[in-house]
Amino acid sequence: MKGQKPPDMNEKSGEDRRNLSHFSKTDVRHWNQSIFRKGYTADGQRRYTQDWYARVQHGGRRDFFALQTPNKAAAAARARDIYLYLVAHGWEPTLAKYKPKVAAPETTMDEDQPVTVGRFLEELMRETTHRRTVEAYAKAFRQIVSDLFGFSDSPEKYDHRGGGWAKWLAKVHAIKLAEVTPARVQEWKRAFLAQAESDTLARRKARISVNSTMRQARSLFSPKMLRHVRLPLPEPLPFAGVEFEPRQSMKYRSGIDLAGLIEAAGHEFRDAHPEAYKVFLLGVAVGLRRKEIDLLEWSSFLWDQNVIRIQPTRFFHPKSEDSLGDLPVDPKVMALFHEYQKGSKGPFVIQSSRPPLPVKPRQYYRCEPVFSVLVEWLRAQGVTGNKPLHTLRKEYGSLLTQSHGIHAASRALRHADLRTTSEHYSDSAARVTPGIDRFLPP
Repeated sequence: MKGQKPPDMNEKSGEDRRNLSHFSKTDVRHWNQSIFRKGYTADGQRRYTQDWYARVQHGGRRDFFALQTPNKAAAAARARDIYLYLVAHGWEPTLAKYKPKVAAPETTMDEDQPVTVGRFLEELMRETTHRRTVEAYAKAFRQIVSDLFGFSDSPEKYDHRGGGWAKWLAKVHAIKLAEVTPARVQEWKRAFLAQAESDTLARRKARISVNSTMRQARSLFSPKMLRHVRLPLPEPLPFAGVEFEPRQSMKYRSGIDLAGLIEAAGHEFRDAHPEAYKVFLLGVAVGLRRKEIDLLEWSSFLWDQNVIRIQPTRFFHPKSEDSLGDLPVDPKVMALFHEYQKGSKGPFVIQSSRPPLPVKPRQYYRCEPVFSVLVEWLRAQGVTGNKPLHTLRKEYGSLLTQSHGIHAASRALRHADLRTTSEHYSDSAARVTPGIDRFLPP
């Protein structure tokens, strides 16, 4: 490209002259059109760099990034990755990762500087091959840290569009890891449980929540996670000696008139809101998780076998290898989806105007508007709890357990092992008594 001007390229702004609004910034095609080569003059001639560049804007700020490749497709993909990372982590972590020479001093990897929460998490993300798992654990750890240092009530935490979330994240990441001591974690646990002391049911839920949050956050400091970390970590580690609360029963006990709920959903949604009805059926009749529903494609339907195949796709990556599988579907349900497919547009079962994200910067669902409609309706029908949509999957598991036993339910739910299923579902629905009647007088 030296010595000539790249076609369709605005030298001043680096933007393609074609209309970019057709593609979202989460789509690599947007960046394929907007990346550019920098121009310079040598020997009186106008020349252009071999490597590509991108101008990225977010939260009222923009910056240039060298994409370090002359391959346009690879450069566009890297530009998209930079943007997604920026949306998820904010400017300072992004500059530290992709422009280390201009990063703020506290984000560098100087061994003389104390290890911060952000530096520790960045090192884990750099070394791991399980980024989604680490990010889920990091979310729990950030919750504990933000509670400890008074950042949880900040309204910035919920301002993803205006840049407030990035500022909140920077505050949490700036905390020194050595300040997150076991004594402070113990105090966090005590304060968390104290909020529910006046209510027996609330106390039970709080114990479940505190155990779940601690279990995920503590996993960041397991020997398996730390074996490739080269940072000087403080001693003791944050969760050393901090005990979990007694394990609470997680058995699901249905309080729903399922037959009535299914009938009501058919009347409410089948014709008026087919997308919500499809989500409902995939939850209650197939037991799919929210992300599986969100990214399910028509190619997963094996029509002649009455089976839905959960498999990796371009956009869907399973929770684990155990999540893959062929799920038998009732013939009437399958026939209904076959009718819906005839009028469907695009590869996804649930139609939505929101695009899928190839990389997940934070929890994101392309079908969130549809989920919201169904969740609101489920709550109105008496399906309580934090996750009404997941309750449909629990009803599916409960029905299978009652009808076919816990082993069949475990396979259909695609749990990693039988213990997980037995923790949530009773093996038998039979109501038995000790037979005292035979000793009583007639």
